[in-house]
Amino acid sequence: MVKVLFVCLGNICRSPMAEAIFRKFVKDKGLEQQIEVDSAGTGNWHEGKPPHEGTLRILTDNQIDVTGLTARQVIEEDLNQFDYIIGMDAENVGNLRRMAGHHRDVRIERLLDYVPHLSVENVPDPYYTGDFDEVYGLVTAGCKQLVEEIIKEHKLS
Repeated sequence: MVKVLFVCLGNICRSPMAEAIFRKFVKDKGLEQQIEVDSAGTGNWHEGKPPHEGTLRILTDNQIDVTGLTARQVIEEDLNQFDYIIGMDAENVGNLRRMAGHHRDVRIERLLDYVPHLSVENVPDPYYTGDFDEVYGLVTAGCKQLVEEIIKEHKLS
């Protein structure tokens, strides 16, 4: 089982959006028994809460299932259990790498590292920008490339 964790600041906008989109790609490819996905935040402000209304709206408008999306904070155990820990921006990745410390074998990357042709490297936080459409496009592009990379790397079918 390949395990993927998406991480943003509060786990109410970008990372739950990525979790839901990635889960749809995994389901569409029939890989639910081979790839597991979750999301978390580096902060604990929203623990136990549903995603931001803007995230729920854009996902629902695009017929993406939002069932089970609940904010939680990254815990040290996540660093041992997930094969891919994907941050939405450089700040998240930096926080995750500091948290990982001695976990040298942990794979921590930025989502948009998987889409090198884009002119943007970080998924902006729509909690501050209000632009959930832009974030949806970026997250979708990143998730599409990430699932293809995982399929290739792990020889899944």
